[in-house]
Amino acid sequence: MQIAKKTGILSAVLIATGVMAANAQTITPGPRHSVSEICAGGECVWEKVATCSGFLEGINVTKDDTVYMVGYFEGQIYKVEDGSCVPVGAAGGAPNGAKLAPDGSMLIADRLGGIMRADLATGERTSVHPSYGVVNFRGLNDLVFDSEGGYYFTEPYGSDALNAVGKVYYVAPGEGSKPQVFLENMAYPNGIAVSANGQQIYVSEFARNRVISAPSVHTKNPFDSPVVFARFEGGIGPDGLAVDAAGNVYVAHFNAGQVVVVDAQGFHYGTLPLPAGAGPFTTNVAIRNGHMYVTEAAKNELWKMAVNAEAID
Repeated sequence: MQIAKKTGILSAVLIATGVMAANAQTITPGPRHSVSEICAGGECVWEKVATCSGFLEGINVTKDDTVYMVGYFEGQIYKVEDGSCVPVGAAGGAPNGAKLAPDGSMLIADRLGGIMRADLATGERTSVHPSYGVVNFRGLNDLVFDSEGGYYFTEPYGSDALNAVGKVYYVAPGEGSKPQVFLENMAYPNGIAVSANGQQIYVSEFARNRVISAPSVHTKNPFDSPVVFARFEGGIGPDGLAVDAAGNVYVAHFNAGQVVVVDAQGFHYGTLPLPAGAGPFTTNVAIRNGHMYVTEAAKNELWKMAVNAEAID
């Protein structure tokens, strides 16, 4: 085959897969990573922050280092104060994931109530989206805001490795916006995060022990499509996700007792296992002010580590 013809075919393939799109992450050849690059000073040292109860999920850390979490089994929102978990308002529902909203409230993905909003000053919760149209959600898990003020959330319950009926929804910014199906046919979509450049959505496909990367609703690449971003060994599957300002993805690997760190191209830095004696149920991750925070739900502990990373916002 002539060189010109080969080149033309290769270009077409690259364009079709999105590699040549203007919004693609820059690929820099070179040596792969060491997980010590993530740890501040190369020292990967954990510090226990608090012990709570209720199967900890939904960690959020504000710019002034105030920590909020949810206790899934107890239906409780917690604020961490001096190593203790202080309830915020009355318990209720089954809060599975939570994110601080642009208006300062907390948006909750509740397994029983759908999307809820909580006033963190009073703890009062109000229903936002209890259903998809007239059909009740089967059970929500996690959510994430994009830079435009819209948000994505996952609906895993009823799906598994052999019954891939899980869905991801998107709610556009603006009054009156309704959930729209973003992804479907997933095997227990769990944690969710937005890439640093806003072009990709990462979804933990828990029942298949992998993370999927899909073009966001704001993608500038018309040829982009969902791909397997990262695969994992051991444990059960990836749970909560966080992304730092450099584009690295932090994965709470459930029943493995560790956080797996992956770069923006899907190459692994390595794993950061919790210390000996900690529980294996790593559920959620957050990055703030040079620290990585992790919730562990078997012993209901909150841990943190000094890292070379900053939050996107």
